[in-house]
Amino acid sequence: MKPQVSTCDIPASSEIARNLSGAHFYDCYQLPIEANAPSALEIYLAIVKKTPAWVNTMMALRNSVVSLVGLKNLGHLGEIRDKPVSAYSVGDRVGIFSLRYLSENEIILGDSDKHLNVQVSVCKQTKGEQHSVALSTVVHIHNTLGWVYMFFVAPVHKIIAPAVLAKRS
Repeated sequence: MKPQVSTCDIPASSEIARNLSGAHFYDCYQLPIEANAPSALEIYLAIVKKTPAWVNTMMALRNSVVSLVGLKNLGHLGEIRDKPVSAYSVGDRVGIFSLRYLSENEIILGDSDKHLNVQVSVCKQTKGEQHSVALSTVVHIHNTLGWVYMFFVAPVHKIIAPAVLAKRS
């Protein structure tokens, strides 16, 4: 049986949990992983390389619409340069995001624009004998445009995030 993605709290011990104060939107999904799973960055790279085609279609639609109000074209989620995991460091672009925090067990990626600041964490966790990876998203909204944007994006994100994470299994 294929492991299932489930909702969960943002791990209290994660680095991204420090960014929850004042957040306007946040969520977290987890998926069981093996005890000897690769690093958080390797997990993220493997996940986004398998981004479902319909998600990239949604990203293309998003990019077309937001360009009308002067927001960034982020490209597709799975557009990752082919380079060794060991070559990444904080500040590097990893697809549509910049790497803001990097450890063996957690990465934080993010992007800021005039309307909001978004951060995404991939965090490996162990609770007893259970191992999982948590995919957390934290958004801080800057202005009315951010509120309008999240009105449309939040419901879609709640479909996309678990669908992308499910590709790990």
